[in-house]
Amino acid sequence: MTTATGTSEVELGFLAVSAGEPAPGVVMIHDVWGLSDHTRDLARRLAAEGFAVLAIDLYRRESELAIGDPGAWMRGLSDPAVLDDLAAGAAFLASHPECSGRVGVVGFCMGGSYALMAACQDRGFAASVPFYGLLSHAHGLLSDPAGLDPARKPREPLAMAPELRCPLLAFFGAEDEYVPLEDVRALERALAPAKAGAEVVIVPGAGHAFMNDTRPEAHRPEAAAAAWARTVDFLRAQLG
Repeated sequence: MTTATGTSEVELGFLAVSAGEPAPGVVMIHDVWGLSDHTRDLARRLAAEGFAVLAIDLYRRESELAIGDPGAWMRGLSDPAVLDDLAAGAAFLASHPECSGRVGVVGFCMGGSYALMAACQDRGFAASVPFYGLLSHAHGLLSDPAGLDPARKPREPLAMAPELRCPLLAFFGAEDEYVPLEDVRALERALAPAKAGAEVVIVPGAGHAFMNDTRPEAHRPEAAAAAWARTVDFLRAQLG
């Protein structure tokens, strides 16, 4: 492990860089609640493992952030606009002097959905690690009986999965109340033909947000530590 040498607020979000030589880059995507202290802490931790990390702020253009219904908020976001933001984050890191060039993406909950979708398009990423991303428009938080705006939500993550363009390591809790196991199994089937290579890890005894140590009711310390170690190893192997 190295030591993070610096953090700064940048136009796209929060940047944490590691000591020593230029390091592989990682764009980190927050959950629906935005770029929190928890996300910044994860970015620092990943930088300390030898990465240049941009924790992107997808809400930086919002004059006022008031999320009452997280499902309605996510349904209202433009997926194409978010994916353009992520591509901008990848380009920012790839050209940054603290970055060695190759860039991965890691996301949590809503960010996990976008980490998967970004990995299925040419957005500048060489590896992807989604944590418990929502997968379906047919049910759950992303569903709407009135229908979704096709301009904002053109395709669900599951439909994009067969087009995976970079290696992927995805984590889901076996007891996730927002991502049913049937969706996770459907993701496994959808990823099977992808040539880039993918592994889906189902974590026993864990639910949604099991990585979040600011939520004692959800956090599963042993599972989180194991998933974090696998994430670091995977990113080193794919980006180093």
